[in-house]
Amino acid sequence: MQWLTKWFRSDVDSVQTQRLFQSLLTLAWTVEAKDPYTGGHLWRVSQFASAVAKAERWSKEEQAIATLGGFLHDLGKISVPDAILKKTDKLTDDEFAIIQSHPDEGMYILEGHPLGPIVRNAVGLHHERVDGRGYPNKLSGDAIPAEAKLIAICDAFDAMTSHRPYRQAMHKQKAIDIVEENLGSQFDTSIGQRFVNLAKAGEFDAIIAHTDEGIPLHHCPTCGPTITRYRDDAPGQLLHCPLCLQQAKLVITDNTYDLEPTGVQIPASQQRRRPDTGLIKRVIQQTISTLPTQALLERAEGGR
Repeated sequence: MQWLTKWFRSDVDSVQTQRLFQSLLTLAWTVEAKDPYTGGHLWRVSQFASAVAKAERWSKEEQAIATLGGFLHDLGKISVPDAILKKTDKLTDDEFAIIQSHPDEGMYILEGHPLGPIVRNAVGLHHERVDGRGYPNKLSGDAIPAEAKLIAICDAFDAMTSHRPYRQAMHKQKAIDIVEENLGSQFDTSIGQRFVNLAKAGEFDAIIAHTDEGIPLHHCPTCGPTITRYRDDAPGQLLHCPLCLQQAKLVITDNTYDLEPTGVQIPASQQRRRPDTGLIKRVIQQTISTLPTQALLERAEGGR
């Protein structure tokens, strides 16, 4: 893989570099399109992870790996059947076993990608627990890389503070309490305490229930904050609720975006949107504009 670093050695901010990173994030976005209950999940986990890594004074390289890993952690869900991802009832043991396979599936998908080694810990190990009761490898303690420990906390917190078809989103404080109660068992104590401190200080308030910087989830009249709006969506854009399948039209009044129900129900098979390429590009630019890209490329090469 020495060709990789040689390719970029003369210009680490090249268009080719951005395209290589973009190919990874676009892969991840296919998960967002498949899973109807996670609108904005990838962006939120990525932002939580970035904030904690920065507060922990991780190196620029480690911060970038956490940011990219947060966006890519659920990559393996591409292989999970839609019927399981969209099921509103309790999963059977067999169905849950399929869900539990997604970290390994993500690793298989990354196998052929030049940058796979950079994010494989986040993708393959984000459901491990420090007490050894996680999956798929039942790793514990220091055997779990720091970025995987971090993504595990961010992933769980976002799941708790997001709407699901079987429950409403938890209040932020309740989710914080659950994370705090599970430090040292499910979650790493040191990284988890940093996460809790930031959450209590309100550092995550602009991330919770948002899908991009300054863009909150919109409220479906039936289901609550579940409808995703892209930054470049213009008034008149038809959006939909992934839970009740109702369609709504984006309108703007007094410089405020709102939704106007159309009364039309959209089959789930027709609800997938194109990837939010604008968001993907911003994540890439924000991530690689101030980091040692060459170091990341060399780490990818060394991980082969």
